[in-house]
Amino acid sequence: QVQLVESGGGLVQPGGSLRLSCAASESIFSANTMVGWYRQAPGKERELVARITWLGSTTYTDSVKGRFTIFGDYAKNTLYLQMNSLEPEDTAVYYCNLNKGREYWGKGTLVTVSS
Repeated sequence: QVQLVESGGGLVQPGGSLRLSCAASESIFSANTMVGWYRQAPGKERELVARITWLGSTTYTDSVKGRFTIFGDYAKNTLYLQMNSLEPEDTAVYYCNLNKGREYWGKGTLVTVSS
């Protein structure tokens, strides 16, 4: 059972930055895996924010392109999401996801963008 633990959320003003981390209990960059970040805003469905494949190919949802960057530290089994130019619409609980045939989820970290 893979465990994923997110951290780095918090309250930030519009235009600010945060870096989210997802620490995994085992390698998340092995063959045929895909890891990513999803978010769920109040009253909305969970949506994909960004993901990266084991080959390094990245995908971003349109609303975060140019502002967010997904990357990982292979040695630390940790996934990151660098979020810049944050907007109130980015307010949500952010979840780490690992797909290796079976899906695993973290418990989430809350990001609030407000002045």
